[in-house]
Amino acid sequence: MSAADRIAVPGLGAAAWFATIAGLCGSFVAVGLTRFGYAPLIPSLIEAQWFSSAEVVSLGAASLLGYLAGALSGRALAAKLGNRLTLRLLMLVVTAAFFACAYPLSVAWFFAWRFAAGLSGGAIMVLVATTILPHIPPARRGFVSGMIFLGLGMSIAASGTVIPLLLRIGLSQTWTGLGVLSLVLTAISWFGWPAGNPPPQPAAPDEIPGDKGGRALHLLYGQYALNALGLVPAMVLLVDYVARGLGRGSDVGAFYWVLYGVAATIGPVICGAVGDRIGFRAAYRLSLALQAMALVALALTRDPIALGVATIVIGGFTPGIVPLVLGRLHELIPHSHVRQRAAWSRATIGFSLFQALAGYGYAALFNHSGENYALIFACGAGAVILALLGDLLVPR
Repeated sequence: MSAADRIAVPGLGAAAWFATIAGLCGSFVAVGLTRFGYAPLIPSLIEAQWFSSAEVVSLGAASLLGYLAGALSGRALAAKLGNRLTLRLLMLVVTAAFFACAYPLSVAWFFAWRFAAGLSGGAIMVLVATTILPHIPPARRGFVSGMIFLGLGMSIAASGTVIPLLLRIGLSQTWTGLGVLSLVLTAISWFGWPAGNPPPQPAAPDEIPGDKGGRALHLLYGQYALNALGLVPAMVLLVDYVARGLGRGSDVGAFYWVLYGVAATIGPVICGAVGDRIGFRAAYRLSLALQAMALVALALTRDPIALGVATIVIGGFTPGIVPLVLGRLHELIPHSHVRQRAAWSRATIGFSLFQALAGYGYAALFNHSGENYALIFACGAGAVILALLGDLLVPR
């Protein structure tokens, strides 16, 4: 970048930075801890006999159902209460859910609070970026969206480090500790949310003339949903594949999960910055190609270095695709915050639905194939390749 280009890029004021930090806290707590924080607790929930193994699975499904409900209802809540109040209330609901889960009063009690946490997470996922980005200069939106969803990567890393440490104290204490962490981050974000909604804008013509804009937007929804199918295999099976599938033990498996978490922490910021530089369509296309190669490597090779590189790639793009898809939506709909939020809501609903379907579908396929890890990773690679081919076939 030349000196002239650096001068042309606007800086971020204090309000923009506070909003960015609020968004990071929101994605960390309501999406990251709610979704990724539950998996490390599953063995302890069963071992402590809080619930049966079947009940623990159903409680995990409660969060997924709530996430879908939140993605569907987030815009309506914000329309009634305003963005700032809605986000504050949703953060408080998630915090209350963590504290409530420290007391296993009944399956219904736990299910209700897990559903509430998932609903809040889905609604925040729809609202957080579309509340903040309209207040950010266009040239910095990729960077800021990457910072917002850095919270997702941080939560993945925390799920493999902080939660195991808390579990040494006790299961109830772990839920309480998550509640305290959520409360602290809610307090940090409290005054960071933008005070007002974006100003109303005059009606704009279609951003992309003719029918191509609609095709491109629906293609993006499909790509994002297919990308969910591609990400789930590594999220679910990576550690087990290394530990049992390759016979290298749980310690080596844990090391690869650390690589995954570190990559997830830096992935959103790098992806957002690259999108700002080369455009979000090109950046997302590149991400699909790299994800496909990484999944093929997981399916075909046993080399530890190749597996490490593939782990880093998949880990970085697990949260990193979020700012890329969001930035692409802004490229397709640059003049209407209302349409941007509606489009992002649809994309989030499709992603969460396909992610849930992938979790159950891959589990069934894994069991019926005799625990064939390569087959699962190959299915993920096929989904991502299909998403990439769709992008290549649509004219610019």
